[in-house]
Amino acid sequence: MTSAQKGSILCPNCRKLINKDESICPFCGIGNPNSGLKNNILIQGFSSGEYLINTIIYISAGLYILSLMFYPPHIGLSNPFNAFSPDNYSLLLLGATGTIPIGELSYWWTLVSASYLHGSLLHIIFNMLAFRQIGNLVINLYGINRMIIIWFFAGITGFMVSYLAGVRFTIGASAAICGMIGAALYYGKSRGGVFGQAVYKQVSAWVMGIFLIGLMPGINNWGHGGGIAAGILLGFVFKYQEQRRDHFFDKALAGICIFITAVILIWCVGLGLVSRISG
Repeated sequence: MTSAQKGSILCPNCRKLINKDESICPFCGIGNPNSGLKNNILIQGFSSGEYLINTIIYISAGLYILSLMFYPPHIGLSNPFNAFSPDNYSLLLLGATGTIPIGELSYWWTLVSASYLHGSLLHIIFNMLAFRQIGNLVINLYGINRMIIIWFFAGITGFMVSYLAGVRFTIGASAAICGMIGAALYYGKSRGGVFGQAVYKQVSAWVMGIFLIGLMPGINNWGHGGGIAAGILLGFVFKYQEQRRDHFFDKALAGICIFITAVILIWCVGLGLVSRISG
């Protein structure tokens, strides 16, 4: 390593090599690029979209397995849609949301945690397959940090809408996934052109699929609709990559979303373990 390289850092905003003594990045203009805060992992978030997607999938899978372990699950092999369904009390302990957890128990943090819980083996498989596909698309359109923001706030919004609509007990990543679908819809419609139209047509087909799935009993259509609406709004507010590139605010807000999610999920697991052991 040369002496010049030893005195260099990667700009936390544009990721270009600059002198560590620079007060302003000459490439993107961010101030104090060598600040410890701006190089913090919570501010920088995830540098790899694949790593982010895998992390969410692994957390969801881990919580699903834990929910099966808390109380004997419903095996139900005769009905594949309900096969290996966790006990509702297990889901309540780990952060399911709705009018029961929020209205009766004041568990407001479940608006975040419920996105990582699932009610059956097929439920989590279908949601995670859909998440991987739409997640990669949204990362390409909006970037990693804005994808985190969309996932976080769309999930909260979808569950808040379903709570206000009187849904008693609900879980699943679909509200957050619908938020990403909404953001992709906004992109396709706003950008236009051949690529924009292709994205819009593809995502419109997903919306139609969601509508058809919503005809089945037990589907939280309020959460789906709230998630899509939130995604469209967030797409408009935060813009996509071609309208503006990532800046420090996106990374800071994504870091806050990561921190809040981590604290809530750790709290839910801890609360669930204590309740299960003491009960």
